[in-house]
Amino acid sequence: MIVSENKVVSLAYELRINGKNGEVIESVDRNAPLTFLFGAGSLLPKFEDNLAGLKVGDSFDFNLVSEDAYGDFDESSVIKVPLQAFQIDGKVDYELVKIGNKIPMQDSEGHRLTGLVKNVDMDSVTMDFNHPLAGNHLFFKGEITEIRQATEDEMTHGHLHSAGSCEGCESCGGEHSGCC
Repeated sequence: MIVSENKVVSLAYELRINGKNGEVIESVDRNAPLTFLFGAGSLLPKFEDNLAGLKVGDSFDFNLVSEDAYGDFDESSVIKVPLQAFQIDGKVDYELVKIGNKIPMQDSEGHRLTGLVKNVDMDSVTMDFNHPLAGNHLFFKGEITEIRQATEDEMTHGHLHSAGSCEGCESCGGEHSGCC
């Protein structure tokens, strides 16, 4: 069996930023592999492109330039948010707006995003809404550890199902056993 559409793929890998000699920022081993439904759009498209056609036991190593990963760093995604936006019961929560904190927020259209607090001054909080890996080239090295055919439910829902129940699953409203 090969890595292709509607296959559940497991892999172990090491992720480095800025080339094969760059800093290791993530390591996933065989005992707790990354497992995903290939072709469901849950991973970077170029990441999946580099795995297509591989078999269990095949090794891989490839680089994704920032444009094919999380994009270039976008200065316009670093914005000043009025300090009053962080008030709770009329008082600013300074524990929340500490430099380095990641704060879940929503934009004006209701999209969820996470902002990193970069600076706090008297009137505003400077937040960075870029992906943490934006502007970095990513180097992946690893091995395919398992491949299986996705179940009908997994293909219909576009994600993996666990051995548990489907309660709380947004895809099917809890109608199916085994939804993650």
